[in-house]
Amino acid sequence: MLPPLPLLPLRNRRLPRVSGRLWIVFAVLALSHLVLPGPVHAADHPVPESPLWLTYPGGPGPGQGKHIILIAADQEYRSEYSMPMLARLLSRHHGFHCTVLFSLNRENNVDPTQKIRWEDKTVTHNIPGLEHLKSCDLLILFSRLLSLPPEQLQHFYDYLDSGKPLIGIRTANHGFIEFEYKQNGQKIDFGEAVLGGSFRNHHGRWQQDSTRGLIVQRNRQHPILTGVTDIWGTSDVYRTYKEGGSLPDDCVPLVDGQPLVGRKPDDAPNPELIALPVAWTKTWTGNTGRTARVFHVTMGSAQDFQSAGLRRLTVNACYWCLGLEAAIDAQSCMDLVGDYHPPDSGFAYDKLGIQPRKPSFYK
Repeated sequence: MLPPLPLLPLRNRRLPRVSGRLWIVFAVLALSHLVLPGPVHAADHPVPESPLWLTYPGGPGPGQGKHIILIAADQEYRSEYSMPMLARLLSRHHGFHCTVLFSLNRENNVDPTQKIRWEDKTVTHNIPGLEHLKSCDLLILFSRLLSLPPEQLQHFYDYLDSGKPLIGIRTANHGFIEFEYKQNGQKIDFGEAVLGGSFRNHHGRWQQDSTRGLIVQRNRQHPILTGVTDIWGTSDVYRTYKEGGSLPDDCVPLVDGQPLVGRKPDDAPNPELIALPVAWTKTWTGNTGRTARVFHVTMGSAQDFQSAGLRRLTVNACYWCLGLEAAIDAQSCMDLVGDYHPPDSGFAYDKLGIQPRKPSFYK
């Protein structure tokens, strides 16, 4: 530590003899107090920290300054594990600010074991922090059969009218019960109207088949498919339209899902089941006339996201949704940040070790 300089009377203009090197040190310290009046946080997160949700400040990267909200609110596919994983990846490797919101029980625990209203008519779910949808740039939704109070649903309705983009993952296409958003006086089906298809059935054997992702070659040059070479996951294929039908005309299919006859990546294709679309883009226009980019993927269990190909597909979709497709890099980092060993999907909560936990558990 440098010794303090003696204080001199103001009338005495002579300064103590100090080496040139020390004067440089003093000058830098003085300027630092002038220029930096307090701590500087270059990556301040737009949402305050809270025990009710998780925040991940973005660093350097193409997504710097953009804010993504991810909602983990399903009971089957372990979104409480996958959404924090994606948030860590997006913030650390790509620069996005990320916030993860959860469906919480009365004790403010993340609780995938909560019933749905079809099982218990008294159930109302709760997602604290939805007011931040107003200021975010992109929503990634992974919900399943939620019954939310009107004031929380209104945040979703406002988002649908904002013209801001949306990514729906797996059960998001049947993400709500009693969804009251209307166009031209008629209630819409969120999955059909917004995402391009609702869950109709499992195309194959639930929790027995897995899915091999097949790139739709006619759309191979779409920016979202940049660098995507291999997709496989343990979840089965969803059917989102009637047999003999197809995706709506405004959808651009990117990946088809071929059911396999087992839950290993080298299992054979099921010869009795054709491949069906599992990832596509579309647009959505709300009541204000503002049009938003939409991406929907019907794969996406927490174990599916152990596939680097599915992670790249989803991260690329974030760039595309935000109009940043020029920044998509086939070699960009998709490595997991921290440990990621999610439990299997399903409703055998005791067997799988699924229990209510604080949001901080998933950080």
